[in-house]
Amino acid sequence: MIKARVTVTLKNGVLDPQGKAIEGALSALGFGGVNQVRQGKVFDLSLDTADKAAAEAELKAMCEKLLSNTVIENYAISID
Repeated sequence: MIKARVTVTLKNGVLDPQGKAIEGALSALGFGGVNQVRQGKVFDLSLDTADKAAAEAELKAMCEKLLSNTVIENYAISID
């Protein structure tokens, strides 16, 4: 079994209204000096295989087809 983490973030230049809202909320809570908050998504997956290369290829396909919108998001795959 292979465990993996996929991190999906907005590409540079894409507006992030949720990040802006978090930035404003942090400021309102007294956490000054926080600038340019960007939010993202994290997926933790377990794959029923021992083949690391096959798992990476499958994870990439998952990201391209479902987990990320590749027009506006980047993704990073980490395999343990």
